[in-house]
Amino acid sequence: MRHKLLLFSTLLLTSIALAQSLQSPSQFLGYDIGTKFTRHHEVVDYFNHVQSENPKQVKLETYGKTNERRPLMLAYISSEENLSNIEDIRKNNLKNIGIIKGDGNPNDIAIVWLSYNVHGNEASSTEAAMSTIYKLLTEKQDWLKNTVVIIDPCINPDGRDRYGNWFNETASLPYNIDQNASEHHEPWPGGRPNHYLFDLNRDWAWATQVESASRLKVYNKWMPHIHVDFHEQGINEPYYFAPAAEPFHEVITDWQREFQTQIGKNHAQYFDAAGWLYFTRERFDLLYPSYGDTYPTYMGAIGMTYEQAGHGRAGLGILNDEGIELTLVDRLTHHTTTGLSTIEMASKNATKLTSEFKTFFQNTKMVYKSYVLKGHKDKIEALTNLLDQHEIAYGFARNGKVSGYDYTSSKEGQKETFSKDLVVSTNQPKGKMVKVLFEPNAKLSDSLTYDITAWSVPYAYGLDAIASKALVQTDPNIYKSIPRGIPNSGAAAYVVEWNSMKDARFMADLVQAKFKVRFTEKPFTAQDKTFDRGTLLITRGDNKGIKNFDNKMVDIAFTHNRVLHPINSGFSTSGPDFGSPDVKLINAPKIALLSGEGTSPYSYGELWHFFEKQLSYAVTSVNTNDLSNINLSNYNILIMPNGYYSSLFNDAMIDKLKNWIKSGGKLIAINGALKSFTGKTDFGLKRNESKEDSLDKDADMRLKYADRERQNTKNLITGAIFKSDVDDTHPMAFGYDDHYFTLKLSDSSYGLLEKGYNVAYLGESPKNVSGFAGQRIMPKLKNSLIFGEQPIGKGSAIYMVDNIMFRSFWENGKLFFVNAIFFVNNNLAEL
Repeated sequence: MRHKLLLFSTLLLTSIALAQSLQSPSQFLGYDIGTKFTRHHEVVDYFNHVQSENPKQVKLETYGKTNERRPLMLAYISSEENLSNIEDIRKNNLKNIGIIKGDGNPNDIAIVWLSYNVHGNEASSTEAAMSTIYKLLTEKQDWLKNTVVIIDPCINPDGRDRYGNWFNETASLPYNIDQNASEHHEPWPGGRPNHYLFDLNRDWAWATQVESASRLKVYNKWMPHIHVDFHEQGINEPYYFAPAAEPFHEVITDWQREFQTQIGKNHAQYFDAAGWLYFTRERFDLLYPSYGDTYPTYMGAIGMTYEQAGHGRAGLGILNDEGIELTLVDRLTHHTTTGLSTIEMASKNATKLTSEFKTFFQNTKMVYKSYVLKGHKDKIEALTNLLDQHEIAYGFARNGKVSGYDYTSSKEGQKETFSKDLVVSTNQPKGKMVKVLFEPNAKLSDSLTYDITAWSVPYAYGLDAIASKALVQTDPNIYKSIPRGIPNSGAAAYVVEWNSMKDARFMADLVQAKFKVRFTEKPFTAQDKTFDRGTLLITRGDNKGIKNFDNKMVDIAFTHNRVLHPINSGFSTSGPDFGSPDVKLINAPKIALLSGEGTSPYSYGELWHFFEKQLSYAVTSVNTNDLSNINLSNYNILIMPNGYYSSLFNDAMIDKLKNWIKSGGKLIAINGALKSFTGKTDFGLKRNESKEDSLDKDADMRLKYADRERQNTKNLITGAIFKSDVDDTHPMAFGYDDHYFTLKLSDSSYGLLEKGYNVAYLGESPKNVSGFAGQRIMPKLKNSLIFGEQPIGKGSAIYMVDNIMFRSFWENGKLFFVNAIFFVNNNLAEL
């Protein structure tokens, strides 16, 4: 008893000392928290203050920088004893789950990771992060004895400051609660996405953005037991917390389901006592693996989303539809409450939490033991780069045979294995994540989902695959970097095969370095080797103006890890010679990319990121408001991202665009942009309509109100994968086989082009290989276009019904886009 009194007295004295030296957020910032939006650098300053006043319990770590050079920061908070042993705690956790070698000790210290402000305009959560760390240190010290809390106060600093700066420039003083006030209506593109306009809450698994890639490095070092992602939703929905909605992915354990419910009930006690409204088990499911709740769940954690009413509309205060004033103070208070309640539950259940976490990583009972992937080495390497980011183990097959589910045929089959085939096993600590990413078709317990239902990595990376119930034996990586080539002054040309985005980057680099590059539209054979369509030829004769031609070619090829084939003569053994009309010169395109109102910020951002970070090719962003005044003849390619252009493309604008195309311009329209040209003169686009729509209309009208939502799923595609046919002789399909697995995101369906080229399409019997597609959709997809080209005068319109840039993770579609730019109708208008 005396010991307990002494411990209590020590904790009390510590809290009193802290309260005297540690400033609250309001004291430090100079205004009551919640009465202004705190700029990101001020948030960083406050966390630095907290660390400086309590260095024995708080440690800060900068784990990266955003594109706009703002720091990405974590705070580690625990007891003095735990923080002094923090590295041992971290390693012991990883030993217990088999991530690092060694025997771990029984673990009763829970690791809780709280992530705030992944969406920049859901800005209350960063304010709550400051409030949470202060209350944790001044009021809740007892919980820290067996808990390590990791706080990321702002995952998306660029988006947050975009929103905060706009609001501070726009808002009235005092703030205006009228929903019609300008401070409640963000301009394009809004503060939600990051610098490149990506939704970072859909990027956990794909890690295309610097924020995600940087965070994964440190997340994998810790592997927390609980992860919470703090969000905001519409102004009329009060607060959402766990338990989540169905569907739950089948790898989620009973314990994960049960404990998130326990946490939700603990939150409910605080909300009930305060008279705050909330809801659970609706809307936010646990299926798509790239969220801030699902990704941690598949890594063993209790992963949860908390959603507070507000979002970018709420500002500092707004009157919602029920006549209730919702303030920023309310919003941050609610988030602070759930954050602290989560830590409380972790502390009370630390031993059980860590024990169940350890059990999650025992994966010997998985049905599929190995996924064997076959394909071009560049595609294999692209996938291994992704696996490395998640620290998922892999190896390479031995010569033999493997049986199992064949992804290409969608049935059981057998393939020979070779040493260059990639093998990823579920018999490893992160085996459940392997299953989630690689399984051919995720099991759906409910078709009402919040996001896409198909993402299978073999399809996304364009690899043949077998899912085997046997554990396939592997060897270490046999791939080696290509050695530096030897300049060959006797070569008539250097030839490079065309298979992947690595080849595309190499070509783009050459073109921008003023090399003349050709490509072949027909296969040819030279020096006992056959080269397929799309093969690049860099001839000596075309590049007489390039000094040190051979050495520069070798240098650029080495930079891109490309194999150069020196060919001594332009006289081919078979197929076109180098001077044939079928061997065409690539004219460096000057590209305009539409941005601004009407374009989808995400689609524009995906393209912007692609050109700057993946292809490294310069484009000019043109705002839609300026399009009518721009001389289009300054460009020979115009790219229209997915969007809603009805107000922009009136008859006069359509005529202007049509004349530009006829003069040699090339239009590339993506997904929703195609609606602007449907049924218009000279454009061959026609919408497909299902005959069943009219047949079921009367039945739909008789449906009960409660049944309408579920009935509507019959008309939906929620991100499903279809196998399409490909005309691999068309320049847009160079580098592809005669089939392609496409990710369909909606029911948009266009008929095959009567005057043009149907490059990729669904035939008489569309084949859905993965994901949910409603039964009424399937007839509508018969004989429908995926990608096509329509010549118009001297130019072309290229239609991309499916958005291959969606979230930038569908790697296998990107070469279609590059081909459309550089290969299709390459006789571009002279500039």
